Amino acid sequence: PFDENEFLARVGNLIRQHAQERELIELQREKMTQFMPTQLADVIFSDRADDVLKSHRAEITVVFIDLRGFTAFAETAEPEDVMAVLEEYQSEMGRLISDHRGVIERFSGDAIMIFFNDPVPVSNHAEQAVRLAIAMRGVVVQLKRKWAQRGIDLGAGIGMATGYATLGLVGFKQRKDYAAIGAVTNLAARLCGEARHGQILISERVRHFVKDLVHAESVGALTLKGFHKPVPAYNVAGLAEGRPTGEDRKTKKGKKH
Repeated sequence: PFDENEFLARVGNLIRQHAQERELIELQREKMTQFMPTQLADVIFSDRADDVLKSHRAEITVVFIDLRGFTAFAETAEPEDVMAVLEEYQSEMGRLISDHRGVIERFSGDAIMIFFNDPVPVSNHAEQAVRLAIAMRGVVVQLKRKWAQRGIDLGAGIGMATGYATLGLVGFKQRKDYAAIGAVTNLAARLCGEARHGQILISERVRHFVKDLVHAESVGALTLKGFHKPVPAYNVAGLAEGRPTGEDRKTKKGKKH
């Protein structure tokens, strides 16, 4: 015979069990986002995981930011002071990257690698990357003032490139990372290495995509390690709809090669 009370009790138990499972999954996702990009964690818990995580080719925009003067600072400062500066810098950069839908591939000391358009598509990824870079430059200017009050002389240079890369999982069974492999990542890293404090050096392809968005001035063709021919590069002075700031104007000219 049908027992209504028993039936309702069983349904209630199933609902509570389902809610607990959802809470556990969300807790696992939150834990994972501490060690990998949020976008990647979302993909892993979706039905698209197998397609996204396997090796694939995509056009991405890569951004590198690196502190200037960090090596000298780390050599003389106490380890606790170094970690405090890194935490402050990475927290600010992480907030901006998240706001602009960028993916942090890795933190490498004072360097951060970010890419756009994978695993979540971003239709205007070059523009988003440039807006992020300008925002990061502004925040670094503020941090630089704060650090100077503590006797710390640091700045930051930024490099950016757009191109095709192979993306997917790399590593071994017990430890895997989601990585972007290709010349575009090397180019962004090399441009970052050439950038002085306050400079945002972009490749020719990035300039093509953002020419109506920003004031970008040629710094000439740079001789970059790993590239057989000199590479044309441009410094982003500011957004086209506004005048460059005083800090931007100081860094219009690039290194001569």
